[in-house]
Amino acid sequence: MNEITVYTTNTCPYCHMVKNFLEKQGLPFKEVNVQQDPVAGQRLVETTGQMGVPQTNVNGQWVLGFDPNRIMSFVHA
Repeated sequence: MNEITVYTTNTCPYCHMVKNFLEKQGLPFKEVNVQQDPVAGQRLVETTGQMGVPQTNVNGQWVLGFDPNRIMSFVHA
């Protein structure tokens, strides 16, 4: 079982690309919209040191931006 969380905002095109990619791969994920949840956004910055989205946590590993190869490298078969 993979644990995948995508941190997004409403206006980020790459966030939609990550979500569409995960859906096409048949990988369930949790979405955290940091625009709607500023506390989660603050925790994200404290955890990763990065302000940008999307940030995807795949089984404890962070992927910044839309990087399908990196995302899949952390997915359990």
